[in-house]
Amino acid sequence: MDSDPLAIDDLPPRNNFEKFIRFLYKSVDGPITWFRESVVEPNRPKYYYYHRQFRRVPTIDECFEGDVACFYEANSQFKRDKRVDSQILTLLRQRMEDCTWYERDDHREKCKKVTADYELATVNWFIKYGDLGAQPNAREALMKQKHRMVWERRNGDRKSVV
Repeated sequence: MDSDPLAIDDLPPRNNFEKFIRFLYKSVDGPITWFRESVVEPNRPKYYYYHRQFRRVPTIDECFEGDVACFYEANSQFKRDKRVDSQILTLLRQRMEDCTWYERDDHREKCKKVTADYELATVNWFIKYGDLGAQPNAREALMKQKHRMVWERRNGDRKSVV
């Protein structure tokens, strides 16, 4: 490998035993490296992202009545979005805890932005996914959103207790 900073060919062998070990290494690693560089890598498609990207599917409010496949796809998309949002919340919580631990006595001033970001994300997560039960689905989330919009229309600027 050319990019390896400690390649085996950088220094000459110091004795016959080291020459023998290098010969064994090259006799095993040589064909494997050749096969990978000549056959595997040219035939492998290039991925520019480290994770699988799913195409966005229609949300459940865009599905026709009785379209079971659309309901399933919308529900799968909802579950993926919930997992992503939960992981983002976990990362923000970890950042806040790390900042609090690192700053110790001054964490109220120095970690104010991180804490505010985490609290805002927590409120937003709860608005979207909170009180949906153990097995939430896209239909229940849509109904929760609809009920929240109706409540906000009736009550105006008054804040809900979240």
